[in-house]
Amino acid sequence: MRKLCVMLMAGLTALLGGCSGVPAGVQPVDDFQLQRYLGRWYEIARLDNRFERGLSRVTAEYSLNDDGSVKVVNRGFDAEKGKWRQSVGKAKFAGADDVGQLEVSFFGPFYASYIVVALDREHYDYALVSGYNKEYLWLLARKPQLPQATIDRLVAKARAAGFDTDKLLFVEQAAE
Repeated sequence: MRKLCVMLMAGLTALLGGCSGVPAGVQPVDDFQLQRYLGRWYEIARLDNRFERGLSRVTAEYSLNDDGSVKVVNRGFDAEKGKWRQSVGKAKFAGADDVGQLEVSFFGPFYASYIVVALDREHYDYALVSGYNKEYLWLLARKPQLPQATIDRLVAKARAAGFDTDKLLFVEQAAE
């Protein structure tokens, strides 16, 4: 029985460890400034995932917790059910605090990668974010819409890194 428990724990650890790290061909931004990244972001596009399936008007709000970690509030409208859905989690740096590589958790002690791949360095107006593998990708902006030229540039960057950008879903956002 003890051997079975050890094997199960080792398997669970290996499985969860697979949710962190950086996918091949992806590089987190350096000179990342968390204070400038905090606040509300609108989801412009994403690769479909089960956590957000069917949601529109998706936003992510980042703020500091008392312990220095980042409070993450993801919110989206589920038109089929006619109501808002929200998830609250927390994020922390995966390494140096000036590199755009964080780990985020919505489920207790289980963390997954949150990698800022591209960022508007001047104004922090847009970001391209990857997960631990190339099945997770988000294009975020400070406003509900983003100029098409910026979208095209970020999509091209994601495609060059090996993401299947043909599967991007562009999120319906309410105009401000």
